[in-house]
Order: sequence, then C-alpha cells, then structure tokens
Amino acid sequence: MPRYALLVEYDGRPFAGWQRQADQPSVQGAIEAALARLEPRAHTIAAAGRTDAGVHGRGQVAQCDMDKDWDPFRLSEALNYHLKPAPVGILACARVDDEWHARFSAIERRYLFRLLMRRAPATLETGQVWRVNHDLDAEAMRAGAAHLVGLHDFTTFRSVMCQAKSPVKTLDEIRIDRVEGPAGPEIQFRLRARSFLHNQVRSIVGTLERVGAGAWAPERVAEALDARDRAACGPVSPPDGLYLTGVGYPEDPFS
Repeated sequence: MPRYALLVEYDGRPFAGWQRQADQPSVQGAIEAALARLEPRAHTIAAAGRTDAGVHGRGQVAQCDMDKDWDPFRLSEALNYHLKPAPVGILACARVDDEWHARFSAIERRYLFRLLMRRAPATLETGQVWRVNHDLDAEAMRAGAAHLVGLHDFTTFRSVMCQAKSPVKTLDEIRIDRVEGPAGPEIQFRLRARSFLHNQVRSIVGTLERVGAGAWAPERVAEALDARDRAACGPVSPPDGLYLTGVGYPEDPFS
C-alpha cells in the first residue's frame, strides 16, 4: 500500500483534539472520513503529535496508506475537497517509504504560543490567543525560562494523565519575543524539542506568565522544576493560542 505524508493545518476550536473520538469531532476523524470518500473502507492515520482540544495545527504531519497509487497533488486536492466545511487543510502531500512514520521518524517538534496583552476581549481572535489584561515582563520570563532549557525531569510540568514512560526530556529551546500582533501587543513563546510531555507546553507558559506578571521570581521556576511535583507548577494556560507549527525529520518529506 503506497504511504503518503500529509502536511496539515487546522483550527482546533471545533474539535475534541487530534485523536479520533467515538462521540466527538476530531481532526483525525475528519481526515479519515475524507479518505473514506476516496477509497471506501476504514482508514487509520497517524500523526506526529496528538494535540489537545482547542490546540491548533500549522505544521502537523500525518501519514496515510492508500490502495491506489495516487499522484500526491491530486490526493491533497481531493482531500481538501472532501474535508469541507471542516476547518482542516492539507497544505502538502508527498509519497514516502513504507518504513517512514509520521510520529516515530520525527526528530523535532516545534510549538508557538501566542499571549495577547490587552483589557478588551480578543473578539476577532477568540480561541486563537490567550488574552490577559495586564502587561508582562518578557525579560523576567526569559530568565525564568532559562532554567528549563536542557535535559531535565519535567514531572512538575506534565499532566497527571501523561502516559509517557519517563518524565525526562530535553527542551532544546524556549524563545520569548514581544511583538505587535494584529490585535495588540503579544508575547510569543516558541518551544522546540524532540518530543513533549502531555500539557508540558501549557504548563510552562502558564508558569512563565506568573513570572512576567511579577507574581513569581524567575528563580522560582528552577525551584518548581527541582521539586518534581505537579503541585509546584504554576497555573496551566488554556489551549487558546497554542499551535503545533512544525515537525522535523532527518529528510524533509515535502522538500
């Protein structure tokens, strides 16, 4: 069966997450339903990351196995046609080796979190940003984030429901920038690692927001990390504003 890599963009708001749900809409379910319109049978696809309810995708990567040897462009066009009106788009499609796997072949995941600072409601960007009604100190947050870069036991910053075998992960980068977004000033967090624990990004962002607001000293982030205790974590940010922006592979299947 020919295998294809799919570069997927989606608005996470209408979905209960990436993973197929028995009684709720999911991104995986929407794509599998579109595939079944092309080849009428049950389809099971895999993705690089199982994003939670409300989390968006700008560079999610998935794989599908087809009976027919499809031209990749025609497959992406046909999927986009049958995905309507769901807010899911196939940005690119490529034929890959049978051994290639969207999840297990990946060597890097990249996330963006957008935090909007203004008192008025987000209105046009509802669900696309986390709005706070106070200003944040980006430099203080960078100082706090510095304690998290590298190889650590991230027990404090993972959900109690996380199914990962080990809480030890290497966080390669946290970049924090203050930018002028379309709706006002934003703090944008960009995180990069081979893999992430469940709720790790949202736990880190929520904790760093407390640093930026002056409620936590930057050094308290190191203390929370060292505690290896979920109770030591700051508030967990909402999914609004979180995007899976890219997945890295030894060779880019879409290049």
